[in-house]
Amino acid sequence: MTDLWNDLLDCLAPKPLGQGVYEARSQHLDYHRLFGGQLLAQSVRVAELTCPGKAVKSLHVLFPREGRGGEPVRYETDCVQQGRTYAAVQIQARQEHGVVAVATASLHTWEGGPQRQSTAPVGPLPGEERRIDLDLLPWETRSATDLDSPGSEPPAYELWTRTPTVAADLGPALLTYATDLTLIGTALRPVAGVTQHDAGRAFTSAVTSHSVWFHQPLRTDSWLVLRQHSPVAAHGRCHGRGDVLTEQGELVASYTQDALLRFAQQ
Repeated sequence: MTDLWNDLLDCLAPKPLGQGVYEARSQHLDYHRLFGGQLLAQSVRVAELTCPGKAVKSLHVLFPREGRGGEPVRYETDCVQQGRTYAAVQIQARQEHGVVAVATASLHTWEGGPQRQSTAPVGPLPGEERRIDLDLLPWETRSATDLDSPGSEPPAYELWTRTPTVAADLGPALLTYATDLTLIGTALRPVAGVTQHDAGRAFTSAVTSHSVWFHQPLRTDSWLVLRQHSPVAAHGRCHGRGDVLTEQGELVASYTQDALLRFAQQ
């Protein structure tokens, strides 16, 4: 766990190569392709480096082609707007074979003002016996329900996560990394006899776009619950949505994902 954790932290330190250009190494994973969560998290960090003094407000990413694991990623940025409180950055992530992600990030300086939210209450934190092992998340995770139930279940899932103690400025990138992991599995829950572990046999999947919105400052080394729902799967695609809340019920982020989900012909 410690090695995976430190490996991820090292990946979240892009190195400047010149004006608006950064390079970040890829994770050392036993995985058949570059994990999209890595590209998402690195895009957050690159946007923050491009516009220091502002926090990422939203990130919208397209994945035009599969990334290659183990190969570094070059990030080319264009700061298209830089004001006193808002900024916008366009980012292209490249590997040797071409562009693997295209991102637009909006940044904002946190301000005061009235606050409100409308969300269902957060349930109790699942106990130690509900700890689960998600290979790509090198930190503590729990869930009151089984994502990979063999029966037909509602397309909803709640995942509780808490990282080791970490600097607050890494929170948005680490959370963004986590949001990429279980939405396709959530979309598959109504399909009896099929889980995310059947990828490559019963179905083919690949994330095509992913967006994250940050509503409040957050820390990932306190408990967060990722509350997910997949409202539709059709025409070889699935769509998922999620809210991120603190243990006290404060809504700190939201996210959506669209993915290819193509079942094998019977």
